[in-house]
Amino acid sequence: MAVPWPVLLLALPVFFLGAFVWAVFEHFLTADVPATMQQRAKLEPCTGNILEKLGICSMPKFVRFLHDSLRIKKDPELVVTDLRFGTIPVRLFQPKAASSRRRRGIISYHGGGSVFGSLDCYHGLCNHLVQETDSVLLMIGYRMVPDHHSPAIFHDHINASIYFLKALETYGVDPSTVVVCGESIGGAAAATITQALVGRSDLPRIRAQVLVYPVVQAFCLQLPSFQQNQNVPFLSQKFMVTALCNYLAIDLSWRDAILNSSCVPPDVWRKYEKWLSPDNVPKKFKKRGFQPWSLEVSSLLADDEIIAQLPEAFLVSCENDILRDDSLLYKKRLEDQGVRVTWYHLEDGFHGSLIFFDKKALSFPCSLKIVNTVVYVKGI
Repeated sequence: MAVPWPVLLLALPVFFLGAFVWAVFEHFLTADVPATMQQRAKLEPCTGNILEKLGICSMPKFVRFLHDSLRIKKDPELVVTDLRFGTIPVRLFQPKAASSRRRRGIISYHGGGSVFGSLDCYHGLCNHLVQETDSVLLMIGYRMVPDHHSPAIFHDHINASIYFLKALETYGVDPSTVVVCGESIGGAAAATITQALVGRSDLPRIRAQVLVYPVVQAFCLQLPSFQQNQNVPFLSQKFMVTALCNYLAIDLSWRDAILNSSCVPPDVWRKYEKWLSPDNVPKKFKKRGFQPWSLEVSSLLADDEIIAQLPEAFLVSCENDILRDDSLLYKKRLEDQGVRVTWYHLEDGFHGSLIFFDKKALSFPCSLKIVNTVVYVKGI
């Protein structure tokens, strides 16, 4: 017996309403917004995740939509120029006011997990850094997934960085004051490029590295912070592993192998265990639900002789971040080789909070704390 079309018309809205209610209900059951986070109500809806569960739009596409809808505000005190170093898009920020001396240089690498993020998205942050530090800042764009994968992304970062370092005089930058700065995967780029440039006599030496909740390893995913914060916005365990697979062009069927680190040979773990073991994470960071886990493999790629030559570092970590312990491990790694480290930890911070600092209603107290600390960090 055929169902009358008026009944179908009435049933469709009920069905979609039911699906939406289910997605919201399921989201609140699985999402974990820690009570220690200030203004946590702003994070709890996580609209992008709900739309993804409804099959309407993936979370990365939703974030890209938000990025594309941002309006760039022009600052009358700055000269902002879009350039291309070869095929690599970059944006140069320079104070308009004349200076009697060469200015500090900042090379900035944006976050977004190689999935989203853009020059436009980080425009406001770069504006603020240039104004507050009276610096010349270069923000580097790069090819992203799904069209491009590693090592293309690394090549874009390092090639643009070298191009800029060879042309510092053109941009009025003091070669002895260049700082690299990055957030999340941009922090990974800053750390990796600083290591790659060690010993280059043809280039100015990097003065310092500013790493805001960086990714410094991607093989040991059972550290305390990975267990404690696996469902905390905006970097869940599921999204991180998916982004990692896309970045490395690995099939998603490897997800479980990546999570338990069974995809890396045991001899590699034996070589690097002393740097990546959870034993290196201070006890106070293990109190919130950490279960000891038998590690077999993981790695940090840089040898001791490279680490020992790195410039001083400023590290920012957030308590409610799956990558919190990456910063703690890298801090210890640097300090063990005599590298000076300034560490700033936010108990109410979460991954991705930096980008919200100038978003008014969407801003969080921890967002402004990070920016202010980066701007006024002593000695850098």
